[in-house]
Amino acid sequence: MRGLRIFLIIVVVLGGIFVAVDRIAVNVAENKAAEKIKSSQGLNSTPDVSIKGFPFLTQVLGSELDEVDVKLSGITASAEGRSVQLTEVRAELMNVKIDSSFSSAVAASATGSARISYADLTKSAPKGATVSYAGAERAAKGQVKVTGSISDLLAGSGVSVPESLKALPPLTTYSTVKLEGGDHVKLHADALPALVESRLRKVVDYDLKLDGLPSSIKLDRTTAVEDGIEFSGTGTDVSLAG
Repeated sequence: MRGLRIFLIIVVVLGGIFVAVDRIAVNVAENKAAEKIKSSQGLNSTPDVSIKGFPFLTQVLGSELDEVDVKLSGITASAEGRSVQLTEVRAELMNVKIDSSFSSAVAASATGSARISYADLTKSAPKGATVSYAGAERAAKGQVKVTGSISDLLAGSGVSVPESLKALPPLTTYSTVKLEGGDHVKLHADALPALVESRLRKVVDYDLKLDGLPSSIKLDRTTAVEDGIEFSGTGTDVSLAG
């Protein structure tokens, strides 16, 4: 009996040591992977990398990680020289093949997402425009609400505004948000006042470029929610580093 107790104690102690070593190893690997992603993707800040699954060491021995989650900050969007921060960018990578030095990592499949708030969309919008939630029905169509003074919008873009236009009521329109090429967001107003449509459309319709997105994230869907616009996409054979 005494021998059995000693054996069980040894097993517990060794198990604890293994868990501790495993967690240390995964922390070192996460930091190394984060630095590799930062340098290989040309990011301004170090991403937050989380390697899922236990034990980690057996995954390394098999040269494949079950799941790697990456959270990025410092990603920007720009339009006509205006630059704003995206709220967050995330990537979930599954079945990641690695080499012993983590210099190469390729995920069999991945999902990516990004979000930008209406406040930041307004910062990127033409001067005088406010972008906001359009309500559940229009949001389901991928639309946002755009409001502003017509004379302010035209004047902000350098258009000379005659006195007759200054008396026009404030603009309220709905713009459809679309993604092109994985990094370009396009806003297109569905309807504008006929009197100034040609001039106003050049102002209200604009493109927003998502700068600094890692090449492993290819976004192709948009969803309008109450606190902003969410972008998402999937991929296969996605490079995590290198």
